[in-house]
Amino acid sequence: MDHHPVAIDRPATPWRGRLDGTTPEHFRWHQLINQRLGAQPKPADFTLLGFSSDAGVHRNQGRVGAAAGPAALRQALAPMAIEAEQPVVDLGDVVVPGDELESGQERLSVLIERLIQAKARPIVLGGGHESVYGSFLGLHRALRASGKQRVGVLNLDAHFDLRTAPKRSSGTPFNDIAQYLRQQGERIHYAALGISRPSNTTALFDRAAELSVDYLLDEQCVSWNIAAVRDFVQCFLEPLDRVQLSIDLDVLPASVAPGVSAPAGFGVPYEVIREVCDQVAASGKLALLEVVELNPLFDIDQRTARSAARLIETIVRTGWINKQ
Repeated sequence: MDHHPVAIDRPATPWRGRLDGTTPEHFRWHQLINQRLGAQPKPADFTLLGFSSDAGVHRNQGRVGAAAGPAALRQALAPMAIEAEQPVVDLGDVVVPGDELESGQERLSVLIERLIQAKARPIVLGGGHESVYGSFLGLHRALRASGKQRVGVLNLDAHFDLRTAPKRSSGTPFNDIAQYLRQQGERIHYAALGISRPSNTTALFDRAAELSVDYLLDEQCVSWNIAAVRDFVQCFLEPLDRVQLSIDLDVLPASVAPGVSAPAGFGVPYEVIREVCDQVAASGKLALLEVVELNPLFDIDQRTARSAARLIETIVRTGWINKQ
């Protein structure tokens, strides 16, 4: 981070978890992160940043509770084993009180911009999917300043989130990004994987076509079709300098991810989502990871939180080649 760090609304607090020993070969996430509480991220650090917000989901008429998502994700990550040399730090949370969404998105954007400038590897923990607007703004500003212009977003999601509305919400963020980029004289580079046809109106499919959004339906993202899924992801990544990977947990089947605002009646198998995450992380183009829409109020046996935490853990442990 630079010499003028932006204040965090809620600083990181000590993590808790299973303790098998205090030497490095016994380390779990909570032990490694507790060693660095309050530390400023350094280059290549995996940096957790929570976005504690229900405002966007509430505006979108969804089931509120996502504001508690960052804490639940940390709880699920805490007992997982980790290698002692992994550079992981928890920055804390951006907190959106009540309906104050726009100011929260702006604070998030400034923090993400500083993290990208510092060459850290941000992992945004949501919170509603409205976070993607703030995180993208920060990423875009940082990359524009560095001379890298072609930044895209790969969204693993049952929904396009391209709605038009008088106010931003968890259903509008990619339309909001498109409008922002149009003001900059640019167009959005956006692809969605896992789209549910019954959950998106004709107007949303039309808006996706208008913006040249590439997408795969959930019924196309099945295990036996994994080669086509990989080709889709590769074609999207190829022309980009950097990519933001946004994982809306409602892309997963409801049996795997019940703790979301809108559980999926079909969904994309976990192993397919895992394969896509591995592919993006290994591409050398991943700039920002975002895991959103966890709603602990409806999470049975922490299924959703545990599934999400495993994706994060895998990317940190075996992926995310950093070619900046």
